[in-house]
Amino acid sequence: MQLIIMALAPIATIVAYIYFKDKYEKEPTRLLIISFLLGAIVSVIITTIFYIFFNNFLPLEDKLSVWEQFKQAFFVVGFSEELSKYLIVLLFAQRHKEFNEPFDGIVYAVMVSMGFAATENIMYVLQHGASTALLRAFTAVPAHATFGILMGYFMGMAKFKPNKLFLNLCGLLLAIVFHGAYDFFLFINFIPGIWVGAFVSLALGLFLSRKAIKRHQKGSFFKN
Repeated sequence: MQLIIMALAPIATIVAYIYFKDKYEKEPTRLLIISFLLGAIVSVIITTIFYIFFNNFLPLEDKLSVWEQFKQAFFVVGFSEELSKYLIVLLFAQRHKEFNEPFDGIVYAVMVSMGFAATENIMYVLQHGASTALLRAFTAVPAHATFGILMGYFMGMAKFKPNKLFLNLCGLLLAIVFHGAYDFFLFINFIPGIWVGAFVSLALGLFLSRKAIKRHQKGSFFKN
């Protein structure tokens, strides 16, 4: 139980942070919980199906190949995980009447992302212990949050713009790029010191996420 609490603590912190950043017109708690659960269950199932497909048609042939790890990071992991989250935001949240301002894109995308991260984090922490929980609380979990914020920023705009498809796909692509970059530098750890690139990617993602939050707050339809 202690390990599960440690795994979920950073998730809860980020969920609370985004909830309180939604200053002007908060989303119904019911929809937030549903989005989180869809991320925790449905997106994990979708990702698993993608992984099975890619393991058959795009297998990792050489663990010490930079190109092979590049394919794994961007085209397998990044694509599979972010597309699974994107589909839930697109097909469930974005269509809902309560999705009524651009900031809602960030809120729902983060809820779905944190649901996914919760399932993933519990699995890793139960397998590897408290040290992994502590490490992931400052790396993988906030990374998933940034992927969600960057995706949600564009999906929030897309709801209210004529070029909806383009903006939605921009959000998906940006999330895949940042997810892929973060994982890529970790996957090629056979190159000494290259893991620093993952933290540079995370830092840039956090910087852009902060700007995205502020911009959508400033442009809220409900701001007095």
